[in-house]
Amino acid sequence: MATHKGSEGTVHVGTNAIAEIKSYALEESADTIEDTTMGDAARTYTPSLTTFSGSIDVFWDETDTNGQVALAVGSSVTLKWYPEGASSGDTYYTGTALVTGKNISASFDGMVEASISVQGTGAITTATV
Repeated sequence: MATHKGSEGTVHVGTNAIAEIKSYALEESADTIEDTTMGDAARTYTPSLTTFSGSIDVFWDETDTNGQVALAVGSSVTLKWYPEGASSGDTYYTGTALVTGKNISASFDGMVEASISVQGTGAITTATV
């Protein structure tokens, strides 16, 4: 069984790596439809529509035009999450997503940071580099 350090991961907009990533999240889920019938002793369900969403937390970098700047609220982008890195043989997840939010924050004794939220549109797929 292989394990990986979080520092190995990266997220790309198209083919461009997003700069200054602190952390990211990718969530997949599926709706269910109840298909219980009379006489069943317990409720049963069948899978239905799937979806994905995610977030990317970064140290804000206004010069990252192909990464952070490309993630403008309202835009549709192709994202690729590489949990184990982007070397040959590594697994990654890819899908089209709508950028639904961006929060930029700072404190007097810290870095300027941004958190970017995305909602998948269509299926997410798993591939190998």
